[in-house]
Amino acid sequence: MAKGNSWKTRNRTAADFGLEGRKIVKRELKGEPQFTLEELYITPFTLRKRFDEDGRWQYVPVERNTAPTGINVMDDYLGYLSAGRSDMQAFADRHGLRTEEVGALVFILTGMKGVRFRQLYQMRLADDLLRFTDLAFDEVARRSGLGSPNNMYLALRREYDMSASERRAFLQQEGDAGRFRL
Repeated sequence: MAKGNSWKTRNRTAADFGLEGRKIVKRELKGEPQFTLEELYITPFTLRKRFDEDGRWQYVPVERNTAPTGINVMDDYLGYLSAGRSDMQAFADRHGLRTEEVGALVFILTGMKGVRFRQLYQMRLADDLLRFTDLAFDEVARRSGLGSPNNMYLALRREYDMSASERRAFLQQEGDAGRFRL
């Protein structure tokens, strides 16, 4: 029998006392979530290209609903993410909340854990920036909240099993680049 404070003695002692391992409680929202990611997404673009009947084009403002939920903290969080910021602690501190409370709000409204919602939101931002702009990858990473090209590479590999250049080639269709402006 092992002696001292090894993993063997800790596990045996816990078993001796009838202690079980930590139970992970997976929460699921009963019923449908109130909002989907698509309903909450705020585009980073402010202008879009519009063609007239003669084929001339001009940029016109994009209609952006910056308060899709009507809940001030959640709408501020969506604006925070859309601006390419991702520090949950800084956001929570700004509102006098704990990160768990922000995560709970996101869960209540979307049925997704806060971290997963942020990841999907950032992927949507990255997709839009890759598809509709010719921004360098470091700029796409910064504006999407992913931070660095390396972080963006890892996130794109995790979600789509593609690099940024592969994802851009996959998403971008003829006429997409320049369709919107930041």
